Amino acid sequence: MWQLAKAHVCANDAGVHQLVHHWLRTHATLEPFILAAHRQLSAMHPIYKLLDPHMRYTLEINALARQILINADGVIESCFTPGRYAMEISSSAYKNWRFDRESLPADLVQRGMAVPDPTQPHGVRLVLEDYPYGSDGLLIWGAIENWVRTYVHHYYPDSSLIRNDRELQNWYSESINVGHADLRHENWWPSLSSADDLVSILSTLIWLASAQHAALNFGQYPYGGYVPNRPPLMRRLIPEENDPEYASFISDPQKYFLTSLPSVLQAIKYMAVVDILSTHSPDEEYLGERQQPSTWSGDAEVVEAFYKFSAEMMEIEKEIERRNSDPKLKHRCGAGVLPYELLAPSSEPGITCRGVPNSVSI
Repeated sequence: MWQLAKAHVCANDAGVHQLVHHWLRTHATLEPFILAAHRQLSAMHPIYKLLDPHMRYTLEINALARQILINADGVIESCFTPGRYAMEISSSAYKNWRFDRESLPADLVQRGMAVPDPTQPHGVRLVLEDYPYGSDGLLIWGAIENWVRTYVHHYYPDSSLIRNDRELQNWYSESINVGHADLRHENWWPSLSSADDLVSILSTLIWLASAQHAALNFGQYPYGGYVPNRPPLMRRLIPEENDPEYASFISDPQKYFLTSLPSVLQAIKYMAVVDILSTHSPDEEYLGERQQPSTWSGDAEVVEAFYKFSAEMMEIEKEIERRNSDPKLKHRCGAGVLPYELLAPSSEPGITCRGVPNSVSI
């Protein structure tokens, strides 16, 4: 009964993971900012140059998702517990989505995994020290924020420049009023009137496109590819004592469990999809890398800041390796425990359960 209950929890969690945290909070909510950037920002605009690698392939993968993943009778509807109600769940969750809570520190506080603490580097303190996603994530969040702050202050030494930058203001206005039209009247949208505002907005967008998406996406096959360990749906309910099926459950619990799991066809389809989703392509660009580092060749200070950011990514990777070999950290080191590498910045091509690409590129 306990094993069956755990499988049902996993199946429900798989639906929430895919439809709310993965699709909605990274793929879908970033799309308006990307579309508005292409419409409102010149390719020569400094903020376009900053965001460019973090927008790579996202519109393409979202279009493919609408054709084969989240469409009617698509993979999500046929292989996950919510079925035909999948997009209703995503839409319902969007009503409570808030951009101002999507930065890592705000998200950790909102979920009760951290408390505000102005003495800490990021303004929050984890309530659980051995929390790999939170502790590794804060390292990356801090590096992104420092890089963005240096960049913004270089191009906008005075906040009046931000308020008077018509392209920038039009980009942010369209992202909210057109792209997120259903929520445009909410009072929690950050204003865009100072350098601190711009740093916060850009850091959140880059975090969502890179590390947040990586943490949600690239472990899907290693953690869930073995369907009995984490089934995306269960075909039979947990029987109560007065149910007709209860007797068959008692007589052979293992058979009942196995016949509750997805069919062979559903399992194969699900495995094939999460295999593709979890795979890094050979031309992947990782956080701290850029295809065209010459973008700022005329701005030595910005080039130096970017190389500093790249070096910080390498240091973070070494720190994550150190943490994964620390026997005191039981959630990431020990017999039968997978080292937590989802936020280790670099990766080889293929399924590696690690690597933080610049953008939502799969």
